[in-house]
Amino acid sequence: MKIGIIGSGNVGGALGKIRGKNGHEIMFSSRNREKIKTMAEAIGKNACYGLPAEAARFADIVVLAVPWGQAKSALLSAGPLNGKILIDCTNPLKPDYSGLAVGGTTSAAEELAKLAPGASVVKAFHTTFAALMQSDSRMFGSTNPTGFYCGDDSAAKKVVADLIKETGLEPLDVGPLSYARYLEPMAMLMISLGFAQKMGTNIALKF
Repeated sequence: MKIGIIGSGNVGGALGKIRGKNGHEIMFSSRNREKIKTMAEAIGKNACYGLPAEAARFADIVVLAVPWGQAKSALLSAGPLNGKILIDCTNPLKPDYSGLAVGGTTSAAEELAKLAPGASVVKAFHTTFAALMQSDSRMFGSTNPTGFYCGDDSAAKKVVADLIKETGLEPLDVGPLSYARYLEPMAMLMISLGFAQKMGTNIALKF
């Protein structure tokens, strides 16, 4: 499967590394060309890098893994995503991390879906810390953390569920894309526990 990753941060890097190890073809894209070059070279022959529009044309699945303040412009720079799966990994945090900039009557996922009307949008990979995804094992004893996801396209969700399982998480479909309104606050809780409450990033949710 061909996967285009928009974003050169910890989440995009972790997901690209896992996908590359599992035989998927990866294209990283970001404004930071030197960083994505290094990320691609670390994976090897299954990875390359380019502009967001190139990654979108290359991919069957586009992963958006950028800070919320860059999300809309990054998505628009990818161009049309007709017929593709768009995995939204963003968390709509306020600039000072004091809470969510979007929520209640809508969600980041729903707002991004408006910008990519031809794509099948699935919210996923936003409640698990990148450090945990990059670790040798996602196990806590004999338990796999839960990988929550939601979306409106059942076929797209099946594909994403397989990727979640491949990541070492236990997939849990929570419903339609509008349920991202509930998943995104869960991510805010994890960030608060990890950093404000100083529990660290080796924590995860299990349902």
